[in-house]
Amino acid sequence: MQADNLLQQINFIKEIDKVKYIQRKTKLFNSDRNENDAEHSWHLAMMTIVLAEHSDVPIDILKVLKMVLIHDIVEIDAGDTFIYDTTKNHSNTDEERIAANRIFGMLPKEQADELISVWEEFENGQTNEAKFAKAMDRFEPLLQNISNNGGTWAEFGVNYDKVYEKKKAIKDGSNSIWNYAENLINESVEKGILQK
Repeated sequence: MQADNLLQQINFIKEIDKVKYIQRKTKLFNSDRNENDAEHSWHLAMMTIVLAEHSDVPIDILKVLKMVLIHDIVEIDAGDTFIYDTTKNHSNTDEERIAANRIFGMLPKEQADELISVWEEFENGQTNEAKFAKAMDRFEPLLQNISNNGGTWAEFGVNYDKVYEKKKAIKDGSNSIWNYAENLINESVEKGILQK
């Protein structure tokens, strides 16, 4: 049984290497190179560790770490959907659910069930852990776009209203981080890197 588990786990580990090839629209800090999903997930994990004290309520940091590390694995099959995409909604899709079942399903059943459950919890965004994980997911690209003089906002003609609407989810995970983010958004308008 343990040998079978090990083979399944190794196959899963090999499969998720593909997440390194999923290019995001957002670029690295002060760079013209696009970030990949693996870099994004790693950065969110570090942000979770460093910023956890700013959660408005107690959170299970290990669960948040699991969420931010696995939330984009489904993009191996479903692809990355740009958060400001106007043709495809950035909410949970059937494609992502099928991908979650296939990819996490490569693991032994108990692990597969746990990771699917954690992924669903993140997608639903209702628990304190999911709210904080989503706050990290929305905060990182904000910082990146500001470091790149508007980044994807400028590249794709995204205006203040759209940015504000997507980023206000940060408030659900942390009022203090949201206050900081909101100030950054408003300063971006004043600096001319985000159009109102």
